[in-house]
Amino acid sequence: MKLAISTLGETAMRMKILIAVLGLTLGSASPAAGSDPPGQLSPASTPSQKAKDAASRAAQEAQRAAKKAADAANAAAEQGKVHAGKISKALAEGIRRAAQKAAEAARRFEAKASESSALALDASKEAANAALEEGRKATKATEEALRRAEEAARVAAQSTQEEAEKAAQSAREALQTAAEATRKAAQAARDAAAKAIEQARGPGSAGPQSPGK
Repeated sequence: MKLAISTLGETAMRMKILIAVLGLTLGSASPAAGSDPPGQLSPASTPSQKAKDAASRAAQEAQRAAKKAADAANAAAEQGKVHAGKISKALAEGIRRAAQKAAEAARRFEAKASESSALALDASKEAANAALEEGRKATKATEEALRRAEEAARVAAQSTQEEAEKAAQSAREALQTAAEATRKAAQAARDAAAKAIEQARGPGSAGPQSPGK
């Protein structure tokens, strides 16, 4: 009888010790678990940061496309100026090709600006939308310049010197307008890219990275 009581006492003591050990183990693990709730991602890989990075990349791509569009439009306008007063089928065709490149570059920028606007977040959204609006204006202006350059090329081959010069002058004016529109678009795209980069970096950064030229 005494042996049974002793055995039961030892068993009870062992159970108490085991429960105490388990309690200490669970207690020490609780703070660590509480500091990092299940399913929470680290700040560097949260969806919001990924979205900001994607918006920044899209804005920079739009900025580069805008610069190319501005360069192409300026080149076409300069070509029109250089050949002012000179009428020939070859010169008119050269200006038409330059105007076509400008229009194509403007359309590419508008497409990139549209992508950027769709991905833009919060503070950079307004700037991205402004860049898209300027991109649409640039596309419209370069397409009008192309239309007039095509008309000038047609007239140069088929009409009188006076009519050809009139058409060429109209094309030059449209090319100049297109160059100005694409310059504004490039500046708007640069502003949008700067805001998107700043937003992606977040508060406390050394300042926005200069968008690629």
